[in-house]
Amino acid sequence: MTLNEDIITSALMLIAPWPLLGVGTLLGIRANNHKSLIKKASLASAIFALVTSLLAALSYTMTNHAPATFLSIGLPGNMGNFSIDTSVTPLTIIMLVLVAFVGTIVSRYSFRYMDGDRNEGVFHRWLSLTLGSFFTLIAVGNIWAFLVSWVATSLFLHNLLTFYKERPIALMAAGKKYLFSRISDLTLLIAFILIVQTIHATEFSAIKIALLNLQGPLPGSLIAAGYLIVASAIFKSAQFPFHGWLIQVMEAPTPVSALLHAGIIYTGAFLLLRMSPLLSVVSGGRDLLIVFGALTILTTSLMMLTETNIKESLAYSTSAQMGFMLMECGMGLYSLAVIHILGHSVYKAHAFLSSGSVVDHFRTPSLKPEDTRPSGLEFIPGLLFGITMTLVIAKAFGMSFREQPALLTIGTILSVAVSQLMLPAMRSKHPGKGILILWIAGISTLVLSGYFGLHQIFSQMLGKSLPSPRFPEDTLEVVLGFMVSATFLLIYILQARLASLGASPFWNAMYVHLYNGLYVDIVINRLVRRLGFEKSSNAADAPALNHTEEIL
Repeated sequence: MTLNEDIITSALMLIAPWPLLGVGTLLGIRANNHKSLIKKASLASAIFALVTSLLAALSYTMTNHAPATFLSIGLPGNMGNFSIDTSVTPLTIIMLVLVAFVGTIVSRYSFRYMDGDRNEGVFHRWLSLTLGSFFTLIAVGNIWAFLVSWVATSLFLHNLLTFYKERPIALMAAGKKYLFSRISDLTLLIAFILIVQTIHATEFSAIKIALLNLQGPLPGSLIAAGYLIVASAIFKSAQFPFHGWLIQVMEAPTPVSALLHAGIIYTGAFLLLRMSPLLSVVSGGRDLLIVFGALTILTTSLMMLTETNIKESLAYSTSAQMGFMLMECGMGLYSLAVIHILGHSVYKAHAFLSSGSVVDHFRTPSLKPEDTRPSGLEFIPGLLFGITMTLVIAKAFGMSFREQPALLTIGTILSVAVSQLMLPAMRSKHPGKGILILWIAGISTLVLSGYFGLHQIFSQMLGKSLPSPRFPEDTLEVVLGFMVSATFLLIYILQARLASLGASPFWNAMYVHLYNGLYVDIVINRLVRRLGFEKSSNAADAPALNHTEEIL
């Protein structure tokens, strides 16, 4: 095996984003003067990135692979080197193919969707630059190159979020995201400085090795770096109470929403996966991820129940799912987080790009039989069914909750999900109720089998590239595990009893508060205005930014 064959995968990963970056920088000059050319070049570059990513994945499975450094520049102040190199791991290969797939779909959709827009060329310019920088973020193995790509992706995306400058709500949402992204950038920069100053490593692979060889207690600087990385991911992932911008960016073009929710929103989770060797030894940081994740899941799931706008409802769903991913990382279930990213990305891209069809579906007349209305505690049999099914399938796949206690919490969550499938059948009084229950039981079996099966496959695939910290490690984490389980059970009960709760004065009041996002976004809106991050072409600049401000 020659050296050239060893770096084929690395080279393919590195060249994937360059056509996109070239289109954005070179053809992007006066982009509206050659709209047809730039949109064709942008789509062709996205397809090139997809083909190159697939070839890189094929090369990874068929040849030896080694990271390759193509450029290295020494940095002052003992900050190590800034390198143009690649990180060849199962995680980066999987993410590269996923982003290439979603990016190609969004580019193809934008080809028609933006046709005739007066700034069509500019749109494709920023789309190309955003995709190119995101590809680079995934592929590079140097933390400083990662940081540059991290910031560049956010700045390029900002131009897509503010594409319609005459829409004040879009500008406010982009302003909030800009503020939180800069906080995220700062915390990540400080974390990287602390890491380099402590262990003198600037490559993700070198950081992993240095942590494994570290003797004695973990230095305080690395503990602080772990907390800062967690904070950076939380700000980047639209976690409560910093989630409002994600709901309001729906004012941007639909392809931007799809790209954000099916791809770029995962940068925070991807950071946690890349820095998992450090997080695995900073248990306090992982506990913080569990708390924020569970809180976000609870609040945004309930807010979603009150939302009447389809795209905003999808946005609440994304925020909750990001909370789930961060919670999985907090419990050390990194392989499950990767599965979650893959599944959610494909689903959410389809959901946003087909959101117009959803409206047509709800306009279709339909009969809602009265015999499916909730009565009493009929959701309990559904929950017992879900718990039984989960335990049986987990046992069949050799899952040991004793050896992997974190899976017990996940098992509770899966039980709730299966119970949601079974609930309509349990309520039904149709003569064919028994057949319906058997049908849903079969679907539940397939869902659970697929989940546990994929868990085993990805655990084998990711192998030693991701650590496996034991959860729970102390009493606090035992409490957190019960808290997460209780959160999902509460959501299930509230959703199951939603119709009867509607008659309660307390629930009516809660409905209003949830409909207005618990009012946390009002404070952030005023902060963004005061700091001047909201820039509007409208002199009046007095938009109705959310339901509460509309009332006031």
